[in-house]
Amino acid sequence: MLKSLWNALLVSPAVLGAILLIGAGAIASESSDVIQGTSLEVSDANADYNVANITEDDVREAVETPNLVTDNQPSTIKRVVPSSEIVADSNQPSTTNGDVLEQIDVYSDRASEDALEQVTNVSQLRDVQPTDWAYEALRSLVERYGCIAGYPDGTFRGNRALSRYEFAAGLNACLLQIEKLIAASTADFVTKEDLATLQRLIDEFGTELATLRTRVDNLEGRTKFLEENNFSTTTRLEGEVIFGLASILTGEDATGDDIDSVTVFGHRSRLNFETSFTGRDVLRTRLQAEGLGSFAERTLTPEGQLAFSGEADNDIFVDALLYAFPLGENTEVVIAANAGASDDFASTVNFLDGDGATGALSAFGTRNPIYYLAEGAGIGVRHQLGNRLEISLGYLAGDAANPEDDGGLFNGPYAAIAQLLIKPTDRLNIGLTYIHSYNNNDTGTGSNLANFQGGLSRFFDRDAGGSSVGDTLGSLGFSTGLPLVSNSYGLELSWQLSDRFVIGGWAGYTNTRNLSTLGGLIDRGDVDIWNWAITLAFPDLGKKGNLGGLIVGMEPKVTNSTIDVNLGAVALLPPNIPLPPVGENDDTSLHVEAFYQYQVTENISITPGVIWLTAPDHNSRNNDIVIGTIRTTFTF
Repeated sequence: MLKSLWNALLVSPAVLGAILLIGAGAIASESSDVIQGTSLEVSDANADYNVANITEDDVREAVETPNLVTDNQPSTIKRVVPSSEIVADSNQPSTTNGDVLEQIDVYSDRASEDALEQVTNVSQLRDVQPTDWAYEALRSLVERYGCIAGYPDGTFRGNRALSRYEFAAGLNACLLQIEKLIAASTADFVTKEDLATLQRLIDEFGTELATLRTRVDNLEGRTKFLEENNFSTTTRLEGEVIFGLASILTGEDATGDDIDSVTVFGHRSRLNFETSFTGRDVLRTRLQAEGLGSFAERTLTPEGQLAFSGEADNDIFVDALLYAFPLGENTEVVIAANAGASDDFASTVNFLDGDGATGALSAFGTRNPIYYLAEGAGIGVRHQLGNRLEISLGYLAGDAANPEDDGGLFNGPYAAIAQLLIKPTDRLNIGLTYIHSYNNNDTGTGSNLANFQGGLSRFFDRDAGGSSVGDTLGSLGFSTGLPLVSNSYGLELSWQLSDRFVIGGWAGYTNTRNLSTLGGLIDRGDVDIWNWAITLAFPDLGKKGNLGGLIVGMEPKVTNSTIDVNLGAVALLPPNIPLPPVGENDDTSLHVEAFYQYQVTENISITPGVIWLTAPDHNSRNNDIVIGTIRTTFTF
């Protein structure tokens, strides 16, 4: 037996590979246990890994190397298969399409990262030294038989854990090389004993080779099918659909009139086409349709606005079109051609910010309202200053595509944002935000006075005896345009005290100055607008993936104003024209919001919640408004 084995070693790299597998079994098993976290099982000498009944004494005598099996470990390994490399055999259930796609990704990653390259000299393997016990064996396999490959970084990784399937693949390569040597030989190169040994090795690993070949063939076939039927080689489709059921349960509007309880049901649907040309950039094209109207039409105040509501016309439009790409290792640039927003390049810090699809239900609870001042087309830059600091800069124009005198990038509404994000620890984020805006102070949250332009727009749209207030003022020679300049400052915080509890909040201040008098109807002046919130988040509440949230705060409120109505001009107006909405909010309205997001599956969540507004529109004469809603979000 020993003689035939020795003769086989001279011609068979496959036999030597089997011997090396047994001799290094203890190292392989230990490496697999440490690296992969996989428990190992051992058995007696009758285990199914007894390759050709070769004992350790035979190996030791044949290759004249020290025995590497430790005293406290059996010499025969029953199973040394890292969990990440197990390949199902023919008796296992067939894989699903999703499993196959994941396998293709894994194979693709391995092919790019760990692809083997043929070496012709053992010195090419920089981690193999002449002092290594297997050096001579490796040199023979490389230089004499040419059936050893190395990794692209020039290493052999000899101590890496080996599975049966990996060994089978290596054995097959060596057997093919042996066939070439036998076919080219004219001498009595191989004895019957050698061939018998080789045949036993082939029989031992025949099942694994056949299974591996079948799996690879199946994957290649499915990969080819996907390539031929793929939507695009550069574009990935992502979808998000929100079903919203909501009702104003009780309350009075901003004028003190009762609100009839009406239950609405609608949706917000988005399709994102994420295109990448380099693997690090992304071109996002978002199609959106809105089918859930805003409650502001009933409450007559932006307070309590749902984050996923909008128009009710179900029209499909391009909601966002932007291109993001890296500039070096620490900088990301975002160019928005349509509907860009602050959160495209700046963190809003709030743990509950899910842009309406997850987390907070209201626009106010989603983020500090001052972030809503920056929107439109423009550019944003995010730069990492080490591991603890991040700076974001951006400029967005709200009417950039309009070539009129009051439009374009610089003549129409715009906002410039600068933010410093401080990360003292991985669980603590602090944001310092500054936004300068022109002709835009409407955040879509807070009181009518706090949204000066929005309040004026609603004022101009009001009925004035057969025509709107705006038309009536225009016919009398008054202006209906009011350019504004605002400077906003924000402080945001999010602190994850534990895996199950996050506390956060913000404070925001805006100073707005009007640059016109509506043709003398009002005086020039400034208004001071404040808002604040405290947020509590409870991740994995009830089960993993769920989220509980509580938000208590004050939506934007005018605390001071030097803008007043010109009574002399008012005296010239018809009696059916109301006074313009200027002045201060004398009372304080609190926003209280609670929700529980239940994760039904990885792609479906259901979020019931309630929004309670005390003193709507910051007016204590108005009864509290209570809004109930159930949001169901589908992602794909």
